[in-house]
Amino acid sequence: MSAAKRKERSLAQPRIVIAGGGLAGLSLALALKRALSDGVDVVMCDPALKRDPHGDKRSYAIAAAARRMLEALGVWTEVADRAQPILDMVITDSRLQDPVRPTFLTFAGDVEGDEPFAHMITAGDITAALLDACREAGVDLKAEGVKGFAVQGTRTDVSLAGGGSLQAALLVAADGARSRLREQAGIGWIAWPYKQSGIVATIAHERDHEGRAVEHFLPSGPFAILPLKDEPQADGSLQHRSSIVWTERTENVPALLESHPEDLLIELERRFGLQLGRLSFETRPQAHPLSFGVARSFVGDRLALLGDAAHVIHPIAGQGLNLGLHDAAALAEIVTDAMRLGLDPGAADVLDQYERARRTDITAMGVMTDGLNRLFSNDVLPVRLIRDLGLGLVDRMPGLKRFFIREAAGLTKREAPRLLKGEAL
Repeated sequence: MSAAKRKERSLAQPRIVIAGGGLAGLSLALALKRALSDGVDVVMCDPALKRDPHGDKRSYAIAAAARRMLEALGVWTEVADRAQPILDMVITDSRLQDPVRPTFLTFAGDVEGDEPFAHMITAGDITAALLDACREAGVDLKAEGVKGFAVQGTRTDVSLAGGGSLQAALLVAADGARSRLREQAGIGWIAWPYKQSGIVATIAHERDHEGRAVEHFLPSGPFAILPLKDEPQADGSLQHRSSIVWTERTENVPALLESHPEDLLIELERRFGLQLGRLSFETRPQAHPLSFGVARSFVGDRLALLGDAAHVIHPIAGQGLNLGLHDAAALAEIVTDAMRLGLDPGAADVLDQYERARRTDITAMGVMTDGLNRLFSNDVLPVRLIRDLGLGLVDRMPGLKRFFIREAAGLTKREAPRLLKGEAL
């Protein structure tokens, strides 16, 4: 298509600019193009688009509802063979020096039929699949950031880092927890630190994890072991692997990460246990400070916040990414329905629907994860006894366990967006 025709087409249809090429932003871009096709011009801007996504070895838990969304977008089939289903989950509560680590709660991994409540997958695999699908659908991918914006009546002028500009009906800020666009819009941010850091790494081990996820609640914070797909080796064997999210008091983290590799491995084994045999680090451990944060509003003048730009929660329940994908599903549905009625996608009444759709869910998840972290990162004996009694009671109530596992899978919300139900927009 010639430059003149592209310009003519862009003037004849609304343009939506998404600042930030993470999983939530890519999912939103793809959902809008798949639903509206040539009826909308979708532009994604992120300097990270220059990099090969396969280099990102971080791992994510994709809940069942989010997996249904990716399936409806035609992406899941491209990565399903590299995704590890979580077949069951074990929760323990103990001190690091305790000789026995009793299991207080177990969950079966299926939510409906043979559908696992979550899958583990590397960020590189799912990002690459989403990028390919966006290119095929016609999303305009620009490997440069958004510098700022200025609202001019029924449009917003988006300034790009490379010096160019775009006119858009709606700008979506998916530029992370330290969002410059949220700051420029004057949207307040309520936040507090947890004085904890999350150490993440991929661990190789001798024995098969059998699809089991384990969460050890320790006084410094939860230590999660999440199963990954086996990695084929040159000799034809399979390397068993898991991802860890090791929550530790921030004051202890520098000494841990700067210690000799063998000493760090000993500390890992004290938390991981030896049930999977000999351990080794497949990726270098990296630490990230943990905090809670939520925007006072998820929308501004022709602006919508998405993912970490709108909210950051503790990783204790593994729901951070899934909340962002829920944002994308909700915003895509609201914008698509509005544009099919001939409405302005950046109008205040359209964006207010997004605010209402997401505020309650995000607030509830933030309160729950904050409360769980405060409850379990606590070594006061009476508190430990009460929480362990509670875990034991839940373990003996199948109906309540089914509710909790469906909640973790994202399947309990009656008003969930269509994409999270596996339905096309």
